[in-house]
Amino acid sequence: MISFRYHLVSIAAVLLALAAGVALGAGPLSESAKIVGGNDSTVTSADLNELQGFEAAYAKKTGGALVSGKLKGTSVVFFTLPGAQTDQIKELESAFASAGAIVAGRVALERQLVDSKGRQFAEGVAQQASKGVEGVSTDGESYERIGSALGRAFLAKETIKPDAAALTISSAFSEGKLIRLEEKPTSRAQLAVIVAGPDKADSDLGQGEIAASLADAFDLAGKGSLFVGPSASSDDGGYVEDLRSSDAAPRVSSVDVIDSAAGRLIATLVAARELGGTAGSFGTSRSTDGAIPN
Repeated sequence: MISFRYHLVSIAAVLLALAAGVALGAGPLSESAKIVGGNDSTVTSADLNELQGFEAAYAKKTGGALVSGKLKGTSVVFFTLPGAQTDQIKELESAFASAGAIVAGRVALERQLVDSKGRQFAEGVAQQASKGVEGVSTDGESYERIGSALGRAFLAKETIKPDAAALTISSAFSEGKLIRLEEKPTSRAQLAVIVAGPDKADSDLGQGEIAASLADAFDLAGKGSLFVGPSASSDDGGYVEDLRSSDAAPRVSSVDVIDSAAGRLIATLVAARELGGTAGSFGTSRSTDGAIPN
């Protein structure tokens, strides 16, 4: 029987290749996850800690050179979905900063916003706050219009200070408890990064579909939109899986491995690709474009 120690070495080789920027195809990260989550009786907490420690240390040592300058001068605002993990969000922000990005702020998308039961209220807030504001769409489905209003508040083609209209929209959504300004954005940013957690999106409330519509609207408001989450987020019913099966998929890039240090580096590379005008799906074997961009 092959022990987990063998698998540990194999996974380490995968991570070394990722850190070196080698394109590995669609399978390795997912297969590694299956090994770690499987029924191998030789798996111990010490083994898992050793793997995680190696991966984090190696990514930290090599990551700076791999991503340095990839996002130089690009302003980014992070939007978090209900269930997003605080530690993953902070590590992701750090990875983007290492790539040269300017982290403008962080906005939590509250449960009421991504709940179809609150659609009429959210649409009313959007309409009132953005009435007569140039750049806010009045066409399309409800959440396209809601997303357009939010996009006008926090995103732009170039980094600029929030104007009166942006501040009005932001305040209206905040007061309506539809968003929470966890770190109030200091500017309207070029790139939106939407962060999901491992929790399933409630299909009865349309949470996944709503999140995808918002991400698509953010893409139009700025220069690009990236939708990310841990590996569980691309399982059936996860937020990333819902995004990838939506009409927004051809325009919004996605990464489903931010629960690893290497995965967060991958997210910065995918962001650079998205800003260049090419969307893609990267991470586990459930990602159509492979583990890492070429």
